[in-house]
Amino acid sequence: MKRKPNLVYILADDMGYGDVSALNPDAAFKTANFDAMADHGVVFTDAHASSAVCTPSRYSILTGRYNWRSGLKSGVIGGFSPPLIESGRATVASLLKDQGYRTAAVGKWHLGMDFAKNPDFIELEGFAHSPGVDYRRPIQNGPNAYGFDYFFGISASLDMPPYAYIENDRFTAVPDPGRVLGGEGKEFFREGPLAPDFAHEQVLDVLTDRVLAKLEELREEPFFLYFALPAPHTPIFPAPAFRGKSGTNAYGDFVLHCDDVVGRVRNKLNELGIRDNTLLIYTSDNGCSPMADFEELRAYGHNPSHVFRGMKADIYEGGHRVPLLMEWPEGMPKGESCDRLVCLGDLMATLAELLEVRLADNQGEDSVSILPLMKNPEADEVRRDLVHQSIDGSLSLRRGCYKLALCPGSGGWSNPRPGEESPDAPAFQLFNLAEDVAEQQNLLHQFPDMVQEMKQTLKNYLCRGRSTPGAPQESRGEAIWQSISWAKQS
Repeated sequence: MKRKPNLVYILADDMGYGDVSALNPDAAFKTANFDAMADHGVVFTDAHASSAVCTPSRYSILTGRYNWRSGLKSGVIGGFSPPLIESGRATVASLLKDQGYRTAAVGKWHLGMDFAKNPDFIELEGFAHSPGVDYRRPIQNGPNAYGFDYFFGISASLDMPPYAYIENDRFTAVPDPGRVLGGEGKEFFREGPLAPDFAHEQVLDVLTDRVLAKLEELREEPFFLYFALPAPHTPIFPAPAFRGKSGTNAYGDFVLHCDDVVGRVRNKLNELGIRDNTLLIYTSDNGCSPMADFEELRAYGHNPSHVFRGMKADIYEGGHRVPLLMEWPEGMPKGESCDRLVCLGDLMATLAELLEVRLADNQGEDSVSILPLMKNPEADEVRRDLVHQSIDGSLSLRRGCYKLALCPGSGGWSNPRPGEESPDAPAFQLFNLAEDVAEQQNLLHQFPDMVQEMKQTLKNYLCRGRSTPGAPQESRGEAIWQSISWAKQS
């Protein structure tokens, strides 16, 4: 009997579509290892995170559910935040574990966990470090509670405290309350306690070393390894070997450091003799952050968003259209490209079809299998539509080449920012991406019937608790969505 395929899922943090030279002929530097994946697999050119920021898009990747169905309606959570994934909810890891896979997560979690608290614990808003955390006691409801046999990494982004490694349910070292550090500029990170075995500039390589060791350990049976890079997110700390290598700035150098990480993983799979039956996926949780310094990069002839408008946080394509590279020598064609619409949240339904598992009605409610496209990149569309979300909670619906954004501006960090739109700006935006991929011409008033139909579709998705066939499901905080003015009027 043929062994089930392994899965290695590498998720970059804040990397733009245009940072992969296989996707961007105008890139200022070559990403040799990303390009090697493209040459030996399939490149998806219309792939999207469900959100333009990291916590919500990760929720969707692991649950197959639109992130706005969770308790988080906008923004992201911090390093001390409680779990976002609901107790008992199926994840990609639990699905695969039930099918006999060994499962491991290495890297950035950023979906919340419950730290032990001392009596003097103070709940602070935002991303500030919280006094009173007991770093010596076990952590509850971390990755091990959601289907992962093993976890090594950090609780949230590399610029969010606590700055300490976690292995399974324990900190590997206790952060020193007397070592409260912060960084500025491209090396930005918020003030917070630092553990004695933790150095920001070493984290990416420490995590990569752990992944390579884990591959050695897991090689004998089917496994799922979820490798969530903390890069090229801030603090932008490329290793010395990559500084100046891109010919641009520190961000470009950090992208090449990430590219090297992928090369190290591919080489290890080759060395272990398991590459042929391993599905290797590389993607990003959202678009590039402005901390990369778009203006400086443009001076070098590089645009992390390629031809797309916007950046991380935005409802525009630059916020959520991401690189998606897949390589599986035994199961996928080589050197092909697919221009069909796909979402990172489609992972759960895809794996279910691959393993011939039927998902329950309360599992992967918004996930669609893209296995037909993996086998034949020219196959028919598998998605009728796709919902995107910006950092302020604004939604858009993509159907075919049309995209309806239910906000007057970016909904994020590029102009026009929320609250700074022109008083005369229409409340919504409709774009034809086939003719206007840069989203410059608002067609809202030219297609009123289409706009009304798309609004109604989105309302149905909000209220039914799912966008795929099946029994209606509840969405946490559903009443909030039903109170939105455009939903009540549509």
